Amino acid sequence: MGGGAALALGAGAAHALSEDWLTARGFRPGMPIEGEETTPVEYATAYNNFYEFGTDKDDPARYAHEMTVDPWTVDVAGEVAKPGKLGIEDLLANVDLEERVYRLRCVEAWSMVVPWIGFPVKTLLDRFEPTGAAKFVEFETLHRPDEMRGQRSFFSGIDWPYREALRLDEAYHPLAIFAVGMYGKVLPNQNGAPLRLVVPWKYGFKSIKSIVRIRLTRRRPSTTWNDLQPREYGFYANVNPTVDHPRWSQASERRLPSTLFSPNRIETRMFNGYEEVAPLYADMDLRRNY
Repeated sequence: MGGGAALALGAGAAHALSEDWLTARGFRPGMPIEGEETTPVEYATAYNNFYEFGTDKDDPARYAHEMTVDPWTVDVAGEVAKPGKLGIEDLLANVDLEERVYRLRCVEAWSMVVPWIGFPVKTLLDRFEPTGAAKFVEFETLHRPDEMRGQRSFFSGIDWPYREALRLDEAYHPLAIFAVGMYGKVLPNQNGAPLRLVVPWKYGFKSIKSIVRIRLTRRRPSTTWNDLQPREYGFYANVNPTVDHPRWSQASERRLPSTLFSPNRIETRMFNGYEEVAPLYADMDLRRNY
């Protein structure tokens, strides 16, 4: 336990968030992005990458109902003074929720504007008291092949469970949030219920879904896509229109709703338009920061 007291799971605290939970709990409404239209909810909840349920864009919406989210716990360990496991309700106790309207940019060069509901990553990590040795934060998705058909696919090629990570200073940036809702309601399964990461200045694969484990580490952890195809998917994965994917340009993006045959293409912005994060990478060669 690293000399500290562990955070224990409270009785009955692991139950999932009900459909009316957000209505009863309340959240601070967010401000729209000037000049941007919010993506219609039917697109944001039906056009997803969540390979645990399949590789087609409509597979998550079609199959994610097979995932059980009640009960749900999150285990936090590693370089923290107070490691422990919390049920989702305990995890959210006394947390102020707010809406954040963020651009979402996929590495595949399509994008959305989504109103998430959540809270800063820092709020949760501080509860477990990271030690001075903590430099990175690793996140892990649920691994349950009997409910997540993509995990039992012979052709997936992914070493499950899905893993992602941030530097600690990235995780502590005010823009990085844990989301528990979207469009005024709790997250649907296909969008990462009941807890997902949202890091708006990075490509979408960094925003890991359905989180069950968080570990703070001294060294940079391995991450799923970077391990699988390091030439195509870098650890940092900051949105950078000047650095092309090896197989396509990243200079522009297809804003949904639109189709491949009638695309609404717009210019991609550095850091997805969130240039306030630039000081995090002041000493890095952004030409290599893919």
